[in-house]
Amino acid sequence: MTNLETNLALQLPLIDFTSRDLKLGTIEWDSVRGDVRKAFEEYGCFEVLFDKVTVELRNAVFEASEEFFRLPLETKQKIVSDVKYKGYVGQNPTNPLYEGVGIDVADNSDKVNEFTQKLWPQGNMSFSETVLSFTEHVSELDYKIRRMVMESFGLDETYIEKHLKSTKCLMRMMKYNGVDKTEEKELGMEAHADRNVLAIICQNHVRDGIEVKSKDDRHWIKANPSQDSSFLVIGGSILHVQLNGRVRAAVHRVIRMGTKTRYSAGLFSMPNTDELIYAPENMVNADLASLSPSILKHTISSLPRDPEGEIYLVLGLTVASKITKLCFFNVSM
Repeated sequence: MTNLETNLALQLPLIDFTSRDLKLGTIEWDSVRGDVRKAFEEYGCFEVLFDKVTVELRNAVFEASEEFFRLPLETKQKIVSDVKYKGYVGQNPTNPLYEGVGIDVADNSDKVNEFTQKLWPQGNMSFSETVLSFTEHVSELDYKIRRMVMESFGLDETYIEKHLKSTKCLMRMMKYNGVDKTEEKELGMEAHADRNVLAIICQNHVRDGIEVKSKDDRHWIKANPSQDSSFLVIGGSILHVQLNGRVRAAVHRVIRMGTKTRYSAGLFSMPNTDELIYAPENMVNADLASLSPSILKHTISSLPRDPEGEIYLVLGLTVASKITKLCFFNVSM
């Protein structure tokens, strides 16, 4: 485990998305958009208040999660996948406290029902409906946040619409077992940055869990939710590259302390294809070119490997020996 200390005095920004007046083109939209950009620049993530996911739906998600993880191991292994993030992940000696499941294209009822049928041949309508409802509501928040951050950097409507249509929804449920000694911390998930565009995550009543590395790489910041209606928004490596290093890819880890099991659920915006991802031309300029070597060095050192066995390669495209554009792809190990 890293020697960095957890600094309890540091807090992530809290941004309110509950206003019914938060609509494109309004003063309120522009104000929140500025807060979103600043949070991504300074932290790579933030806490967001979002009440479209009701308390009842959140409870249903965690009940569905518990129902899945109670299934026999041989049943869960029916949905193990070679594709990253999809299907069941668990029983890994390097992450013994963790189990997870990823439901790909989770906004498509046929795909979700097909997934459910593999686990419950007799059907489980409640599970499918919960996944679809959660995905529908959280994807609304995902679209707003991605539109805001891209607008804030002056990207045009054509590019933004193309980007929003280039991703798919992956819904994930995660379980972190408690530890035997309540006074000691254990690593539930090693430090990493996500390979996606955004992750929007909520968790059950077990508060301690995700910690985010500070911009100066000197501290860990606890990402405990302040309210029941809050989510944690985490910027991924793809967003970092698409905006040419202007926003941070949040390096984070999961710490477990205490005997209670922690459940979390999240929506991950993923690219539809495996094509090379790069920044648009209007994100490249002379000022950024002079900064890019440090950005590239930070990116490579921060993202050496993800917790499920892949490394990231972030390449600098050079002009006159200066790095001017970041590109992204991943290589399986």
